[in-house]
Amino acid sequence: MSRPPIEIETAPNPTATVIVMHGLGADGNDFVPIAGELDLSAVGPVRFVFPNAPVMPVTINGGYQMPAWYDIAVADLQVKEDEAGLRRSQATIEAVIANEKARGIAAGRIVVAGFSQGCAMALMTGLRHAERLAGIVGLSGYLPIAATTAAERHAANHETPVFLAHGRQDPVVPYAAAVRTREALAALGYAVEWHEYPMAHSVCMEEIADLNRFLLRVLG
Repeated sequence: MSRPPIEIETAPNPTATVIVMHGLGADGNDFVPIAGELDLSAVGPVRFVFPNAPVMPVTINGGYQMPAWYDIAVADLQVKEDEAGLRRSQATIEAVIANEKARGIAAGRIVVAGFSQGCAMALMTGLRHAERLAGIVGLSGYLPIAATTAAERHAANHETPVFLAHGRQDPVVPYAAAVRTREALAALGYAVEWHEYPMAHSVCMEEIADLNRFLLRVLG
C-alpha cells in the first residue's frame, strides 16, 4: 500500500470489521463519509478499515501515476487484464484480513467491500479467502479474471452472502458488466443480493440504506 489504512471505530473494542477498498485515483478517505452514514449500532462496535492502493502508472490514463489496485490498459475492463497487479493487491487485502484476525476479529465477523476497482478486489479476494467471511460487497464494479473464479474460489465462502449494486447509467463500468458479474456468480451458486439505481458511476442514499440493511443482517 502507498500508506497505512485509515481506521475508524464506532465504539471501543470492536467485534466486527468492514474493509472498504476505494476506486481508481481515489484513496482510503473516499468512503469515510459513507461509513458515517451507516448505523450498525445494533451489531455492536464496528471497525472500518480503508486500505490505500499503491501509486502506479495507469496505461489508460497515459501512464499517469495515481492510486490504483491494478493497471487498466483499455476501456473494456475485462480485456487485457493486469492479472499480476490483481494478484499483488489480492495479497495486500489478504494481509489486511489477517491483521484483523490477529486483533481478535473472527473471519465470520469480517466484510470485504469495495467500489469500482475496489469492488473487483473485494470479489476477487472474498471468493478465494480460505475462511468464511460475513459478507462480500461490490459497488459499481465487476468480477475480474472471471475465467479463473470457478477453479480458484474457496469452498469456505460458497455460502457467503454477496451484495452487488450498480448504476444503470454508469459510463465507467458499464451496467452490462455488472449484470454479467451477477449472472456469473449466480451460475456458480452464490447467493447474490442485487440492487440497481438510476445513477452513473457513484453512490446514492438509497444504495447506502440498502447496504446498511445488508450489513445488519450479515453481522447480526
